[in-house]
Amino acid sequence: MADILEFPTREKQAFCFLQEQLSQLLRSKGADQTLIDFAITSLTDAYAELQKESDCHFEVRLPGQMTEQEAARLQEDIGAGIDQLRKEHHDLTLRLAARLMLTELRLFQRERDD
Repeated sequence: MADILEFPTREKQAFCFLQEQLSQLLRSKGADQTLIDFAITSLTDAYAELQKESDCHFEVRLPGQMTEQEAARLQEDIGAGIDQLRKEHHDLTLRLAARLMLTELRLFQRERDD
């Protein structure tokens, strides 16, 4: 069976959806295009930093006397643990990035109002 390649990638599709939703939300709250553009730029910058920081790598040295089955189980456990940590880290980072972006939007809007 052939592999199916999606274009654009799911991440790109999700990011475009997020941009559209943010634009619609801000527009519904009365934001002008300048504020929306600022928000999209902030979102893009935060998303780029998240992508860059989410890559991780480490090595584990296993004792030579482990059976193949024990090593495979350990590898699965480590992989599942790393996936869970990555998800928790990603969720927390997204929440913090959202707070930061909202703060930046408020500051940007206040500076424009003054």
